[in-house]
This record gives sequence, structure tokens and C-alpha cells, in this order.
Amino acid sequence: MMLTNTAGAQWEKGYNNYGPWLKDKYKGHRVFKVIVDGGFTCPNRDGSKGYGGCTYCNVDSFTPSVSRNAPTVKQQVIEGMERARKGNKADKFIIYFQPNTNTYAPTHYLKMMYDEALSYGTDDIVGLSVGTRPDCIDAEKIALLESYTDRFDVDLEMGMESIYDDTLNQINRGCSHDELLKALKLTENTRLDVCVHTIFGFPWETHDMMLKYADEINRHGQIKFVKFHHLHIVEGSVMGVKYKREPFKLFGIEEYADFLCELLPRVRPDIVIQRLFGLSDRELLIAPNWGLKKSEIQYFIDQRILSRGIVQGSAL
Repeated sequence: MMLTNTAGAQWEKGYNNYGPWLKDKYKGHRVFKVIVDGGFTCPNRDGSKGYGGCTYCNVDSFTPSVSRNAPTVKQQVIEGMERARKGNKADKFIIYFQPNTNTYAPTHYLKMMYDEALSYGTDDIVGLSVGTRPDCIDAEKIALLESYTDRFDVDLEMGMESIYDDTLNQINRGCSHDELLKALKLTENTRLDVCVHTIFGFPWETHDMMLKYADEINRHGQIKFVKFHHLHIVEGSVMGVKYKREPFKLFGIEEYADFLCELLPRVRPDIVIQRLFGLSDRELLIAPNWGLKKSEIQYFIDQRILSRGIVQGSAL
């Protein structure tokens, strides 16, 4: 199956997939994200808004172990680019500040960190990606990020997680949906590419409640990318302790694939899907354990989407 979206890029999987989108945007170059740990913390961990973080979170579960040990930002960039060149045949790179809240510091400090990360091998670096919480964004930080757009593509990734404040309260998010809306408002008419991250499968949210995430994402034209994750339970999290005491329902792989088949037709076709699912390190994962490698999960979901003739945005 070969589909064409409104921008003319070819779709091979029934949805606007990030990999082919990157290849098309960067004229066939193999682009790889290099994860950088800037040593930031989180207002939901250091006592500013709370302690212990979100109940599903063990930050190590979302950070490859190879990026946890390098002592400087520059060294992480150098080593990450070399690994990507050798292991993934990459020749262009996006520097990705991923762990914790990467705008949770004074603006002058953020500039120092971003400048250091972007100072090595600039000819090969095409982008900067910054993951953060919406309550740690303000106009000054937006201006800083936008200052890099004359040299790099810059995307701001914010955790939406859920569109429901009841869920955000239950998971100790320390951040309301209204705060996300305010952050999105700040990105209007900027040159930043906005990505939002969602989690599906909180046991108190119904099927229909989760499908409504698409409606909320669609109404914000500045959202260019999305990352969809299923809820997984990891060691070192509050939710992990609760799950071990009293297990609750989580997505099986077939059920999750079927859910995505319902969700994708409701998602604006111009939105680029960076991820359809999330994974943690196997040694930290408690559940759901689908017993498959990342590539096998991707293949299973893609085949389910293709076999059903699912087309992103077709229900709009």
C-alpha cells in the first residue's frame, strides 16, 4: 500500500510515519537522534511541586544506559554520534535532550547547555529536540529555542500524558491540562515544531475517553509531531509497587494494535507519528511483557494497520 499525504510525501504504512518523513525532509540522509542527559531534575521530584515524580515514572526506564554514564554533554554528543554512524549508518543527527525536564533551569543556563551540545560536528547536526513539561515553559525559553531555528530544526516535546485533569491528579503529574494549553499558546506563530507525548491505558480511562485524545490534538494546529505510548509498569515507580500488590488491566499487544486502528483515522493527516508505542529496558519492565523485540512489536502493529486498510485522518 502506498498513500500520499497533503504534503506529497509517500506513506508506506497507512500513517504519516516519522522515519520516511525524515528521509524525505533531509533528502535521503539517514538521520538519527542522539540522546543527551543534561543532568536536569523535575519540579515533581525536587519538591518544587512534589516528590517521587509521576506514579508511572522511573526516569532510568526511558533513558538508554549508554547515555547515563558520559560525564559531559559534549562527550555524550561525540560518543552518541559515533555509535549512530557505526551501528545505524547515520550521517545526520538531531540532538535530543530527553531525560527529566530539559527546560527546568534559568534561561542562561539552558543556553549554555544547548550551545555545548550543538558545538561539535555542526555540519552533521540538523536538529535540536528538547523534552520538557508544559509547566516549565515560558516566553523567554520559547525565544531561546526559536533563536536556534536559523541554523537547526528545533522541536519542543511536551508531555500531555492525558487530556483529563482527574487522570493527571491520580498519577501525581503536578501539572494540569490547562498548563499544557497555555504552553501551546506560547508556541503559536513560532518556528518551533511542537511534539506532544500521550499515554494510553490508564485503567480508569475508558476506550471512548482515550479516543478523544485525537480530537484535542487535532484542534491545535501548531502540533506537528505526536508520540503515542501504551502504559507500561516499571520497577522503581509508585505504580510498579501498586501493580505488584494488586495487578490491574493493561493493554495486550492485539488489543493495543486494535485501539491504534481506531485512533489513527481520527488523527489529522498532517501530524507526523514519531512513535506508536513505548518500551523500557527489559530489566526494569514489570508489565505488560509482550515477549517481543521492538522491531517485532513495530511489525505486528504495522501489519495490523495495513491489513485493515487503516488510513490516518480518514475519519475526519
